[in-house]
Amino acid sequence: MQNAFICGVTILLIHNTGGLVLTHLNSRMVAAIAIFAALWGVLNSIFAPIVFRVFGLPILCDMIGFAVLTLTVWWTRKFGAATVVGLIATVVNFVFNPAGVHFLGFAAASMVFDVTAKLIGYDRCFKKPIFVTVSMLPVSVLSAAAAGLIIGTFFMDTPALARWGGALGWAGLHALGGVIGGFIGIVLITGLAARGVQRMDVKK
Repeated sequence: MQNAFICGVTILLIHNTGGLVLTHLNSRMVAAIAIFAALWGVLNSIFAPIVFRVFGLPILCDMIGFAVLTLTVWWTRKFGAATVVGLIATVVNFVFNPAGVHFLGFAAASMVFDVTAKLIGYDRCFKKPIFVTVSMLPVSVLSAAAAGLIIGTFFMDTPALARWGGALGWAGLHALGGVIGGFIGIVLITGLAARGVQRMDVKK
């Protein structure tokens, strides 16, 4: 496990091994993180409840969230950035939808996304378009499934959960949303790169 402490634009990650990882985010990265987090939190608060009431599916939450997280990791390539986006989006969600405690599952999923992308390696993830798909899509699916498992275990009503095969079935539904959200993020990254848009710390 690890705990994250945010101070200014510096993130200090303390691992259970006793090791320290210090990540510095410049002002442009902080601005981008704030925009991504606000986008996720606001869109989720407004549209996801509507979609869920109409269709009974949580897919829109995942579509928005994991597209945003994929963009965040590509744009910053900083360990901790996706976690911060998830935490800020959670705060925004509670501002607009105080009863939306299920979003805590997405806060945890953003940490899973962050750690998994770091373990794969940013250079490998984004070296070529095919690498983006092969690496980021599984990361998105795994993180979405983690969100679904947490939400299904701790925040879902038993009758509603039973219709989808319990917590594991709910995790599967979220994983499907993760496929769509990850694909959207990958398409956006590929399109931006094709138009010459570079990640934040690359200068032409």
